[in-house]
Amino acid sequence: MDRRKFIATSIAAGAAATLTSSTAGASEKKPVKIVGVSCSPRKGKTTATAVKVALDAAKQVDENIRTELLDLGGMNIAGWTPNPVKDDFESVLSKLHDPVPDGLIIGSPSYFRSMSALCKAFLERLAVLRQPKLLLADVPVGVLSVGAYRNGGQELVIQEIQTAMLCHEVMVVGGKPSAHQGATLWNAYKDDIMKDEFGIESAKKLGERVAEAALHLARK
Repeated sequence: MDRRKFIATSIAAGAAATLTSSTAGASEKKPVKIVGVSCSPRKGKTTATAVKVALDAAKQVDENIRTELLDLGGMNIAGWTPNPVKDDFESVLSKLHDPVPDGLIIGSPSYFRSMSALCKAFLERLAVLRQPKLLLADVPVGVLSVGAYRNGGQELVIQEIQTAMLCHEVMVVGGKPSAHQGATLWNAYKDDIMKDEFGIESAKKLGERVAEAALHLARK
């Protein structure tokens, strides 16, 4: 083989090796998992729908994003107690560790301008993820709330949930303009939350922001 043919063959082989390596790296790219938790006792209703809207928007940010909705409606979850109890929390806990999700979206209805009792119980039971180490540390967490009125305490609920999750040293994220703190939705259409265009848009923006933060951390 003469010198020219040798050089041409070497360049072609190198290019092929680089392409193969890049393709392999892309195919081995770890999926980014975002879990949404609906903390309404009404299974499949407005809060669950809003969380799903946020998850669907998150999925559109990048083809590598995977999502899962945990609807706590109808489940029996007690608050924290020094005496361990057996209830439905164990089935939920299995979705939140080993592996820990790359992002979380938590939704609760606003009851008397506060989070639901189910949401409070869920957050209290997450204490098990703080020992022996903070498993949720640095995980991006976004929050949404659904109220019976446009100004029905949704932002108070969001703040309560964010405050509780800061005990895990999570990365609290809001949405984008018009949803900076989180998504606020108004159930003014007899449980058809999709008719609340402003609220649905805020849920989408929240999902996008959580996805962007999760991807940013995953790349690091």
